[in-house]
Amino acid sequence: MNKIYPSAADALKGVVADGQLIAVGGFGLCGIPEALIDALRDSGVKNLTVISNNAGVDGFGLGRLLETRQIKKMISSYVGENKEFERQYLAGELELEFTPQGTLAEKLRAGGAGIPAFFTKTGVGTLVAEGKELREFDGETYVMERSLVPEVALVKAEVADTSGNLRFNLTARNFNPAAATAGKICIVEVERIVEVGEIAPDDVHLPGIYVHRIVHNPNPEKRIEKRTTRERT
Repeated sequence: MNKIYPSAADALKGVVADGQLIAVGGFGLCGIPEALIDALRDSGVKNLTVISNNAGVDGFGLGRLLETRQIKKMISSYVGENKEFERQYLAGELELEFTPQGTLAEKLRAGGAGIPAFFTKTGVGTLVAEGKELREFDGETYVMERSLVPEVALVKAEVADTSGNLRFNLTARNFNPAAATAGKICIVEVERIVEVGEIAPDDVHLPGIYVHRIVHNPNPEKRIEKRTTRERT
């Protein structure tokens, strides 16, 4: 089975559609699938609910989909760095399911593991717990959180072999493996493609069984949100 597609647009064909729940890997702009996000924008699909730690920045990453009004709801843990996100949310044009970062990661991990829900102390007594089931365990109150099973996951890795086994680059791993395992269909953007066997077994961070389509993007922009420098002493 050939998993390699000639372009990001080709990889999305027949998979993305209006109204879908889509998970997108990355943390800030680190480890985001840049080409797949641009192809998603160009596809014209709309009314998307997007699971992502944040929504990129103005004019880059998921910020591009906010500009084109293709996202109706974000399930996120951090919503800074993006003025258009703020504007749309405060104007009532964008829905937000604000989720603690660890809870967001676990909701994806649980979804990939076939666990429908779990209990956590995080958020008890706050707005996060409103409308959710509370239960006591060993004298402590916990809130029940439902797992997330997106219809499509868009992720970024450094290297893939032709069977879809993945290796991520350091902290760019972040939410990508959890998003990949949770998604019913996983599309991955990689900088290098190698033959099966070239990634040592101990270096496989995500088995190819989770990966359905691969796109080669050898020269991503890898933009930095805020570049700060200081003179060497």
